[in-house]
Amino acid sequence: GKTKENARPAFSFPRDRMGAKEQKTKEQKAKAAMAGGRARKKKWSKGKTKENANRLVVIEQELYDKIEKEVPKYKLITTSILIERMGVNGSVARRCIQELAGKGLIRPVSTNSSQLIYTRATTQ
Repeated sequence: GKTKENARPAFSFPRDRMGAKEQKTKEQKAKAAMAGGRARKKKWSKGKTKENANRLVVIEQELYDKIEKEVPKYKLITTSILIERMGVNGSVARRCIQELAGKGLIRPVSTNSSQLIYTRATTQ
């Protein structure tokens, strides 16, 4: 049968991988340990600053006409969309939606205290 010297364990590693790291002297190790601490101090982030949005608080007749003309063509109409596309602030956008809905130019899909979702009024 096989002799014990010949039988290699199934989990042995290739010899070239083991012990490949170069050995440091104790002095070198101590030096490395000392240097590690004050290599670089952690920098604090300056904090994220939000970009200031300049939105219109009062709308001119010109913009009102534009809203009246374009918004009823949108497939989805929400406060956020009016804010984005028309550059008005939230309260103005909500007010515009109410106006357009009152005139029957847009129709509600879902109205909730927090999110008003409207769509264009389709002619049936």
